[in-house]
Amino acid sequence: MHTKAEMSADNVVVTEAKRSPRHALLVGLVGKGIQLSRTPAMHEAEGRRLGLDYTYRLLDVERMGPKPPPLGEIIREAELEGFCGLNITHPYKQEIVGHLDRLSQNAKALGSVNTVVLANGKRSGHNTDLWGFREAFLRELGDAKRADVLLLGAGGAGAAVANALLDLGVVRLFIFDSDQAHARWLCERLARRFGPDRAVVIDDAAKATAASDGLVNATPVGMVGHPGLPISAELIRTSMWVAEIVYFPIETPLLSAARAKGCRTMSGEGMAVFQAMRSFELFVGTPADEETMRSAFAAHTTPAL
Repeated sequence: MHTKAEMSADNVVVTEAKRSPRHALLVGLVGKGIQLSRTPAMHEAEGRRLGLDYTYRLLDVERMGPKPPPLGEIIREAELEGFCGLNITHPYKQEIVGHLDRLSQNAKALGSVNTVVLANGKRSGHNTDLWGFREAFLRELGDAKRADVLLLGAGGAGAAVANALLDLGVVRLFIFDSDQAHARWLCERLARRFGPDRAVVIDDAAKATAASDGLVNATPVGMVGHPGLPISAELIRTSMWVAEIVYFPIETPLLSAARAKGCRTMSGEGMAVFQAMRSFELFVGTPADEETMRSAFAAHTTPAL
């Protein structure tokens, strides 16, 4: 298996593994409550387009019994079963860092990983969420005012979104998280990368919403299994834009409330598609086709749970 390192467009050093059409590829997604994920459909559709023997499995800890194994054991078992790559989602994007041999530049800066390449006995961690959110935002809300923005959630996905927003020119990012220590940790990392005072931990979401041009929900609230809104619908103003990273369901309660107010909105679809494209490229070594993955995303029907 030939590998090569190159500098990608989002400033991440990636290790690519070139695969032949006859090489069977087994990849998967590790997370909790992920049965509605459309990631397998996107990856397998692109694999078929390229003529690859490509299988994508869900490693859902909710399906692993009353006492699921620790993350390290899940990764070891995946290696033994021959997985060549894993996507990582809630709640493991930060915990996974301690189980890896090396990190890309972005993953190291963010302290968050959503893609792990397993090759030559090594585990390489990457973050494709940052590029995925950034690309989606530029396509859908690229002309939106974004001097002051409220970010809800400072977890693994929140770290990627925060970095993307500051990279996109947000002057002041308000970060709200129920765990303020976690929010402070993220702010400290952002200060090292973007300078002081660009990101601020806040404890009053209502006040921050009133001062913001837009908001992004990077919490699991609104996802299947996590019902509700991350903030009160009454706080949403017509002049704001509202973005989600949740994509199952596509129409979250937050987006419904924002659209009812007449806000510009962005669903989690774009980020899901673009991060999947970059992850596929890391696993296979070949750029993925956006149209194929977006069509698979739109056509996917989720099996009954």
